[in-house]
Amino acid sequence: MPGNNYNLSSSHIPLSRTERLLRERELREKRRSNRALNPNDSVENSENDLRLEGDSSRQQYVEQYLEGAAAAMAHDDVCERQEVRPYNRQRLLVVANRLPVSAVRRGEDSWSLEISAGGLVSALLGVKEFEARWIGWAGVNVPDEVGQKALTKALAEKRCIPVFLDEEIVHQYYNGYCNNILWPLFHYLGLPQEDRLATTRSFQSQFTAYKKANQMFADVVNEHYEEGDVVWCHDYHLMFLPKCLKEYNSKMKVGWFLHTPFPSSEIHRTLPSRSELLRSVLAADLVGFHTYDYARHFVSACTRILGLEGTPEGVEDQGRLTRVAAFPIGIDSERFIRALEVPDVIQHMKELKERFAGRKVMLGVDRLDMIKGIPQKILAFEKFLEENASWRDKVVLLQIAVPTRTDVSEYQKLTSQVHEIVGRINGRFGTLTQVPIHHLDRSLDFYALCALYAVTDVALVTSLRDGMNLVSYEFVACQEAKKGVLILSEFAGAAQSLGAGAILVNPWNITEVAASIGQALNMSPEEREKRHRHNFHHVKTHTAQEWAETFVSELNDTVIEAQLRISKVPPELPQNDAIRRYSKSTNRLLILGFNATLTEPVDNQGRRGDQIKEMDLNLHPELKGPLKALCSDPSTTIVVLSGSSRSVLDKNFGEYDMWLAAENGMFLRLTNGEWMTTMPEHLNMEWVDSVKHVFKYFTERTPRSHFETRDTSLIWNYKYADIEFGRLQARDLLQHLWTGPISNASVDVVQGSRSVEVRAVGVTKGAAIDRILGEIVHSKSMTTPIDYVLCIGHFLGKDEDVYTFFEPELPSDIIPAIARSRPSSDSGTTRSSSGGGDRRPPSKSTHNNHNNKSSSKSSSSHSNNHHHNNKASSQRSLQQTTATERKSSGSSNSHSLGNSRRPSPEKISWNVLDLKGENYFSCAVGRTRTSARYLLGSPDDVVCFLEKLADTSVPNSS
Repeated sequence: MPGNNYNLSSSHIPLSRTERLLRERELREKRRSNRALNPNDSVENSENDLRLEGDSSRQQYVEQYLEGAAAAMAHDDVCERQEVRPYNRQRLLVVANRLPVSAVRRGEDSWSLEISAGGLVSALLGVKEFEARWIGWAGVNVPDEVGQKALTKALAEKRCIPVFLDEEIVHQYYNGYCNNILWPLFHYLGLPQEDRLATTRSFQSQFTAYKKANQMFADVVNEHYEEGDVVWCHDYHLMFLPKCLKEYNSKMKVGWFLHTPFPSSEIHRTLPSRSELLRSVLAADLVGFHTYDYARHFVSACTRILGLEGTPEGVEDQGRLTRVAAFPIGIDSERFIRALEVPDVIQHMKELKERFAGRKVMLGVDRLDMIKGIPQKILAFEKFLEENASWRDKVVLLQIAVPTRTDVSEYQKLTSQVHEIVGRINGRFGTLTQVPIHHLDRSLDFYALCALYAVTDVALVTSLRDGMNLVSYEFVACQEAKKGVLILSEFAGAAQSLGAGAILVNPWNITEVAASIGQALNMSPEEREKRHRHNFHHVKTHTAQEWAETFVSELNDTVIEAQLRISKVPPELPQNDAIRRYSKSTNRLLILGFNATLTEPVDNQGRRGDQIKEMDLNLHPELKGPLKALCSDPSTTIVVLSGSSRSVLDKNFGEYDMWLAAENGMFLRLTNGEWMTTMPEHLNMEWVDSVKHVFKYFTERTPRSHFETRDTSLIWNYKYADIEFGRLQARDLLQHLWTGPISNASVDVVQGSRSVEVRAVGVTKGAAIDRILGEIVHSKSMTTPIDYVLCIGHFLGKDEDVYTFFEPELPSDIIPAIARSRPSSDSGTTRSSSGGGDRRPPSKSTHNNHNNKSSSKSSSSHSNNHHHNNKASSQRSLQQTTATERKSSGSSNSHSLGNSRRPSPEKISWNVLDLKGENYFSCAVGRTRTSARYLLGSPDDVVCFLEKLADTSVPNSS
C-alpha cells in the first residue's frame, strides 16, 4: 500500500522536532496549493454536488468522501513540474465507536446504508491528505454469518470495516460503561448513584464488557493493519484500545484523541478503574485533546494518580515518553461558505428575513442534553426581556434542540423542563401574532441550517461543559455578510480558539448572560466587524483537514522522536550470554543494589502508593532460594551495595553468606562478621545538625513527606506528598540550603526524582568500591583475579560511577590502585592512608563525561554489542595499605563505631581484576537514562535472571 513507504529515511531527519514539523507543514501547504491549481480534481468544488435538496446533499457529500472520489495522486505530475516531491498518501485507520454509516437490513444478504450524523464524521469530511479506512460498529446486531459477510462487502465499497458487537456487549459497553459512567464523569456530572447503576447491572460487569469490546475493535484493526499504517483511535469509548494494539505490535503507530473534556484529576480519581484506563491510554504514542486545559488535566491525573513524571512534552514512564498535546478541531469551512451560494439556500434566507423582518434574530443550536445549558440560556433571555422592555417586540430567540437519548428518564425530565420554561416565557411576553421564543425539537437539514446561520444576528452558546462545540465555528463560517455576534460559554472548548472575537460568558451567571445579550444587540457595526474578522480568519485557517493533518504529522514525528530516543537507550540484558560467561569464569563478583532491585513489590491495587508498605523495604520472597544457591558457590562473591542503613540490610540479608555495604558503601561487613567503616578519614560532618533542622522544618510543612537520618547523609523524601506541592517545597528547600546551611560546607546535594539528599563530598558507591574490594580480597585471601563482574542496581545518577568503575574500556591512567590493610588488635585512632585506598578514582565523579565520550564504544555497544568483541582487559593492582575502622560491638545490630586502629602490615602487590570487556555486565533496573551497558525493566526481571544464574551455580557449589 502507499502508506507502507511513508517512513522517513533516518539520513534526512532534521535534528530538532520543530524543524521536522515545520518542514512537513511546508510540504502540506505546497500540496494544497497544487490541488487549488486543479480544482476539477476536488470533490467539494463540484457544483453538482451542492445542487442537491434537503438531507440528500449531506448524504451524497459524505458518500463521495467515503468512496474516495478525491484523487490526490493525480497531482504527482504537477508536483514534479513545480519541483515539489510527489508523495504517497499514508494509510490512515480511523477507529471510532460508530462508522460514518448506519446499516439497515433489507433481506438475508441485502443491506442498505444510511449516513450517520456526528461531529467526527463532519470534521473529517474535508481530509484528503490520507487514504482513510474507517473501523467501527455499524449500529446493528448481526448474529448470523451470512449477514455479516454481506454487510462487510457492502461497507467495503464505502471504505468501512465493521466490528460486530452483540446486543449484550452493546448494552453493557456502550449504554452502560460509556454513557452511564465515562460520559457523565468527563462532563463533571459525577458518577451515577447505586439506583442508576442497578438499572444496567454492576459497574464491574460494565467495565469487563468495555474491555472486551475494545479487544474486539483491536482484533479487527490487527486483521487489516499493514506496516506503515497510522491507527487513530477516537474518544472515550476506546480508551483501552491503545494498550490492546501495542500488545499486538509494539511498533504500530497509535494515536488517541478525546473529543470530550478531560476532567481534573480530582474528578477522574473518583473512577474505580482510573489507573487502568490511564495506563491503557498511555500506551499510545500521541494523546490529543481539544484544548491545553484538557491536556493539562490528563497529565496531572497521570502524575497524581499513577505517580508518573509529567513533562512539557507529555508523560514519562520508565524512560518511555507518551506525547500529550492540544489539537483544536475545526470544520470544513469552505463547504459552509459555498453552500450560501446555492439557490435553495438563498431562497430560504430570503424567506427567513421576510418572516422576521424588523426583529433581531438570536439563535441557539444544541443537542437536548444536560451539558448544553439550554434552560440557563432561556432563563437569561427571560431576564433580558424583563430588564429591557423596549426589546420585547424587536428580538426573537430561535432554539433548535435536537432530541437525544429519548428513552432515558433524565433526558425526558430535561425536555419537559425546557418546554415548561418556553411556554411560561411565551405566555408572559408573547402576543397573538408573535412570541419571543421559537423552540424546535428536531434537527434541520444542512441547507436550512446554513440559511438560519446566515440570517442570525446573535448566536448564543451556553454549554455548561463542552469538548469543543463546532456550532460556534459553523455560525462564524456563515456570517461573512452579516457579521453577527457570538456569545460563547467559557466552558466550551471553542472559547480558547474564538475567545478573542466572541463575548465570553459564564452560563451559570444568568445576570451576566442577560447583560451580554444586550451588549451584542447594541454593538456597533465597527466592533462587530473587528470581532468577526478575527473569528472568521481562525475558522478558515484551522480547518478539520488541518486538524487531522497536524495530528497525524505529529504522530509520525513522535514515533521518529521515540526511535531517536530509543537509539540512545541501552539494550536489554542478554541473559543467556551473561549466564554462559558466568559459568565459564573462575572468580566472580556480583554487586547488587537493594531498593527497587531486590525488593518485594507492593500491591497497591491500582492506587498511587501505600506509604507505610513501601517505606518498609523487604527482600523479594522469591529471591531467598537463588541467593542462598549463589552465596554457597565458593567461586562467587556477592556484595549488596545500598544507600539503606545498616539495620535494614541486617534485617533482610543476615542469614546469607555475603557482603553488605550500607550507606553507599561507607559501612561494610561480611554477614558473619562485624560492621566496619570505609569512610575516608577527616570526613567533615559538621553540617549535619543545620541540615537536619531544615529538613525537619520542610517535613512539617509538607504532608506525607519524611526525612531519614544516616551516618553519612540526610534524605528528605516527598514521594508520597502532593506532586506539585512537593516540587515547590523541594525547590524552596534547595534554595534555602544553598544560601544557608551548606553554602560553605563540603557536601554533595543529590536530587532524586522525588527526594533531596545531602551527603558528604565523595560519598558515592563508586568511590567506595576500591576500599570494599580491598577488604573482600583480604578477607577471602584471594589468589585468583576476578574475571567476571555483574553489577545490577537502580542507582541515582550520582552513584552510577559504580558502573564505570569496572568498565574495561576506560584508559588505564584513571584506574586507581586498590589498597587494603589487615585488621589488628592494636587500638588507636584512624589515620589517613597515603595510597589509593583513601583516594577516590577521578572517573567516579569527574570522569563520568569521559566515560560517556569514550564509551561511544560503550554506547554503540548498546545496539551492536561491540564490547563482546573487545579483548582488552582491566588489571588493577593491590599495591598498598589503608586504615579502616571496625565496629566494636558484641551485637551485629549495634551500630556504634569503635576507635580500633590497625598498623600497616606487609605490602602485597598482584592483579585483583583480570576483566575482559565481554565478561563485564553492568545493568540498570528501570532507568533508561543510565551509564550502564544494559537494562532490566523491574525487580521481577531481576528475580527471573538471578533464578537462572542460581541454577548455573548449583553444580559449582557441590
